[in-house]
Amino acid sequence: METKKVGFVVMGVSIALGFLIFSYMGQLNAYGQKAGCNPTQDCKQVNSMLGFSHAIVGFLSFLFSLGFYLLFFNRSEKELMEKYSLTEKISKDGPKKEENDKFSLLLRPLDDNEKKILLSIREQEGITQSTLRFRANLSKAKVSQILTDFEKKSLIERKAKGKTYQVFLADNYDS
Repeated sequence: METKKVGFVVMGVSIALGFLIFSYMGQLNAYGQKAGCNPTQDCKQVNSMLGFSHAIVGFLSFLFSLGFYLLFFNRSEKELMEKYSLTEKISKDGPKKEENDKFSLLLRPLDDNEKKILLSIREQEGITQSTLRFRANLSKAKVSQILTDFEKKSLIERKAKGKTYQVFLADNYDS
């Protein structure tokens, strides 16, 4: 479900529950006034129920605020991808479109060593870990550590090939 729809649902539910709680609180106040609210057992119950009702009002306020945020401020993944999908680059030849797919968005937060490894894997699908080590100019341990992190994040897949592994990009990031 899109975030705007979720925002509408959350706000609607919080408003409906708010009306119910406020009417219940009004009935409790009326009962408390009718009972005269001397330190009797009935008044203690009314006061505890009113305290509980105030806690529920706080929770409903939170739900309403969450719905408001989802409705007006949260951007969907689709909007973010559209924002970063095409950028214009001006060169001597005039405006030029540069496509920023999921892969280039993926590279942005990575450090230089991680970028070297991912770019090498993209250049040569099925590259072995030992070849990758030389191409990225990193130690065996460093390459293995980075690939393990990538594998945990489902960015790559490794398949055994003799004493080493072949490395492939996950299906989501192929282009």
